[in-house]
Amino acid sequence: MNFELFIAKRIYADNTKDGKRFSRPAIRIALAGVAIGVAVMIISLGVVLGFKEEVSSKVKGFGGHIQLVSLTQDQNYQMLPVLTNDTLINRVECVKQVDHIQRYATKLGILKTEEDFRGLTFKGVGEDYDRSFLESCLLEGEMPYFSSDEATNKILISKKVAADLGVKLGDKIFAYFMGEESMRARKFEIAGIYATNMNDFDKNYAVTDIYTVRKLNGWDEEMSSGLEITVKDFKKVDEITDALQFLHKGTDRNGVMYGVFSIKEIAAHTFSWLAVLDMNVVMILVLMILVSSFTIVSGLLIIMLERISMIGTLKVLGATNGAIRNVFNSFGVMLVGKGVIIGCAVGLLACFVQQQWHVFSLDPEIYHLDSVPIRFDWLYIAAVNVLTLVISALIICVSSHLISIGKPAQTMKFE
Repeated sequence: MNFELFIAKRIYADNTKDGKRFSRPAIRIALAGVAIGVAVMIISLGVVLGFKEEVSSKVKGFGGHIQLVSLTQDQNYQMLPVLTNDTLINRVECVKQVDHIQRYATKLGILKTEEDFRGLTFKGVGEDYDRSFLESCLLEGEMPYFSSDEATNKILISKKVAADLGVKLGDKIFAYFMGEESMRARKFEIAGIYATNMNDFDKNYAVTDIYTVRKLNGWDEEMSSGLEITVKDFKKVDEITDALQFLHKGTDRNGVMYGVFSIKEIAAHTFSWLAVLDMNVVMILVLMILVSSFTIVSGLLIIMLERISMIGTLKVLGATNGAIRNVFNSFGVMLVGKGVIIGCAVGLLACFVQQQWHVFSLDPEIYHLDSVPIRFDWLYIAAVNVLTLVISALIICVSSHLISIGKPAQTMKFE
């Protein structure tokens, strides 16, 4: 063990065990400042990453990563259908990173009971639909096998719609649709009740089979409202959307022009809100590091002031300013290291408790989630710890240069 580290350990032991030292409260405050700062940073990262993952997964789960839709209207200002035949599917599949393609069709209608009614968009899906998202959101019942070849006469509605209409699982309910010449009615059985906690979806959509929706629209089996495309790596969604823009050129045999849009464009308000969370985290990290640094410097200066006679003695015995600085640098790193370990443990424990038991709940009407989400990203957690150590070490190194001020004779006389 070298000289500087030996002295640093003795100083650290004296100030953590000897209750007579007036610097002990300052050391405790500095240690608490670092620990609280690290804990807050880890919790903030876990919460923000959890929010981004949960909310974006719901938006992507309901609408896919990319949507191909019609840009052409008829004389009644209704969007004409997309010709989703095998030719179009094959052209989309040729683009790299495309993982899954599913057809969908929509129709505006009204769900009506004896006491109330509700306007909704009926979304029809078929065999190619990825069922995992809706199945994960189901509260009651099950998701039927929706077909493109026959009507199931079953429907999925949200918990909010069910509550507003006063219906429950298994009830029969009539839906009314405006046709070209008259109103048409369909009778559905409520096969499942879901809750995504996304108001745009829960208030406005019901899910049924694509066969029924096509018939209501007067479309044949090759016509759909569009395609929902899932990519293998969502980080490349903008790049893949650009690669699919060749589908925008020209029209199909029905004279329909297509448009290709990423979910970031379609749900721009949601992704903008998530982007604001990133800025909030940056501000929290900066503030916590500044607070931690301030408490460290304060504690270190008090220790140096308390040990100023020792500093003078060491200089008289031949110790250089650099050697004495190394003593206090080592002491500061020990202090910060302990604070980082405590803060990391507290932050991870708090995140784990919230992830497992959902201690803190949220209003889903505002936050789209019923509890505070947590996501562990060990790379970010390691980066926070390393960043705290590096910045603290730099500040300690700068503060320790105050040792060079003063002559040995003057410092030895200081009381």
